[in-house]
Amino acid sequence: MKLIVTGRQLAVTDPIRQDIDKRFRKLERMLNDSAVSGQCVVGKEKRGFSCEMTVHARGDHILHAVGRHAQLSAAVGAAAQKIEQQAHKLADRWKRRRKGSPRGAEVAPAPDLPPAEPPAAGPRVIRARSAAIRPMSLDDAVLALSAGERPFLVYRDTGSDALAILFRRPDGNYGLIEAEA
Repeated sequence: MKLIVTGRQLAVTDPIRQDIDKRFRKLERMLNDSAVSGQCVVGKEKRGFSCEMTVHARGDHILHAVGRHAQLSAAVGAAAQKIEQQAHKLADRWKRRRKGSPRGAEVAPAPDLPPAEPPAAGPRVIRARSAAIRPMSLDDAVLALSAGERPFLVYRDTGSDALAILFRRPDGNYGLIEAEA
C-alpha cells in the first residue's frame, strides 16, 4: 500500500511517521491486503492537533476519519480507531458476501424477536420452519388443509409422484398447483 504522510504547520518526525505507518499496516492486515493507498495529514490547530486519515480500498471504497486532541499521538490514535471501525465493518461485509449470501440480501431476524432495523422499502423474505413433504392423495390433502389453519399445503401426489400445492382461495374454494415433471 502506498502511504503519504503530510504535516500542516508542523514537521513530521520519524517517531510520528513510524506510529502512523504501524497503524496503516494494521489496517492493511484487517482489510486482507485490499488497501490500495493511504493518506494521513497531521496538523497543528489552535487548541491542539488534528489527524485526518484516508484509505482507498479495492472496489472504490474510501475510509475517512478525523481525530482531534491536545496531544498529537492521541489525535492519530483517535483517527486510527475510527478508521479501524470502518475497516472492520467493510471486511465483515466482504466476508458475508463471500459466504454465498446474495448481494443486498438481508438476514431475517428470528420470528419471535422484533426487527433490529426499521423495515426496508421493499418486501422482505422471512424464513418459516421447514416441514416434511408427505405423499398423499388429493382427497387426503383437502382434509389436511381443511383441518388446519395454514393457508396452503405442499405435498407429493401419490398418483403422479409430482409435487403439488393446495391452497385456500379467497372465495372459499381450494386451488391446486401441480409441478410438471
